[in-house]
Amino acid sequence: MPTCRDMSELVTGYMERTLPFRVRVGAWMHLRQCSMCRRYFDQMHKTVDLLADAPPIEPSPDIEESALAVLRARGSAGDGTTAP
Repeated sequence: MPTCRDMSELVTGYMERTLPFRVRVGAWMHLRQCSMCRRYFDQMHKTVDLLADAPPIEPSPDIEESALAVLRARGSAGDGTTAP
């Protein structure tokens, strides 16, 4: 059965039902026994629901250009990364 630390890493897969069956059952059993993890999962569900209902936020052109400039600079820094 997963530990509380494991559960914090499994929350997304559990909510999206993408975990393998055995892992999902173990997570379900843990949630039945652990009120702290149940509270954490409930908070995550509420957060996802609130964000899903929120209107999209468009960044201002200044912020968008600033973010792209940072990404471009990192891509050309010779660290093996590439910019969009």
